Amino acid sequence: MKPSISTFSTSFLLLILLVIGCKKENNRETSTDAAATTKTKEQYPKNPLSEDFKKYWYAGDAEITSYKLEQARYGEIRDGHAVLIYVTEPFLPKEQVKANGSNPENISVLKLNATKKFLTGIYPYSIMSSTFYPVYDNQHAIKTSLSVQEWCGHVYSQLNNREKFEFTSHSYFEGEADQSFSMDKTILENEIWNKIRVNPKNLPLGDISVVPSLEFIRLRHQELKAYKAKGNISSKDGITSYSLSYPELERTLTINFTSDFPNSIESWTEEFKSGFGPNAKSMMTSGSKIKTLKTAYWGQNENKNQILRDSLGL
Repeated sequence: MKPSISTFSTSFLLLILLVIGCKKENNRETSTDAAATTKTKEQYPKNPLSEDFKKYWYAGDAEITSYKLEQARYGEIRDGHAVLIYVTEPFLPKEQVKANGSNPENISVLKLNATKKFLTGIYPYSIMSSTFYPVYDNQHAIKTSLSVQEWCGHVYSQLNNREKFEFTSHSYFEGEADQSFSMDKTILENEIWNKIRVNPKNLPLGDISVVPSLEFIRLRHQELKAYKAKGNISSKDGITSYSLSYPELERTLTINFTSDFPNSIESWTEEFKSGFGPNAKSMMTSGSKIKTLKTAYWGQNENKNQILRDSLGL
């Protein structure tokens, strides 16, 4: 016997109500999850920016500082130069790249492009790291990357701050060729250089867990992970010194900067074992300030602008 139209209509109506009910329930669950996510983000409030900070870092130019570099490599000291380029810019948190336009999702970051150039005998080294750190000092660096070029080959590493730290790396060395993995979030040595310029009063002190710089990890062929370290800070004659010591790596980094705003990086030292195998010995890399120039360098790309490099001692 065929079901009546009335019975079919009633069953169809019940099915619709059931589906709508499930959708509403799912919507409630989604809303709860979203609220939980929002609450988690709210645990890291934005630190207010001082008027001095705004005037200095949002003036429409970058801060470029050159340094005399003495780089320990293969058991010898190599003369060269380093440049630290600091500039604020809008950053897209999802794509993790510079934003081309205004967007409510943009995060204001202080970017540091740090470069080194030196010779090892006949062949040159060129190193550059980029770190993007929120000016509100309320989370870890959003992204940091490294590239190293020399005549043997080149390497590239990148760490993105998402649900976890996501690390990718490409290298010409056996055992390091292509890597991709995630790790728990902790302090990044790379972000310390930005944090000094944003909020040095909040530098990590005491016994801490730190991921060493991507540069050190690549040049020394160490495993990328968090290592036990100790953070110390001291001040004398207007200069504050912040140091990170890694017992397991037998390495100490010390960054010296002006105690007063804008907390300019004056010099640094990095003591570690240089060379490999039984010939490795403790040596010290150092950088000492030559000159600082505040300018919108991206618009100074004509031949006549090369004279500006002279003022930086480059």
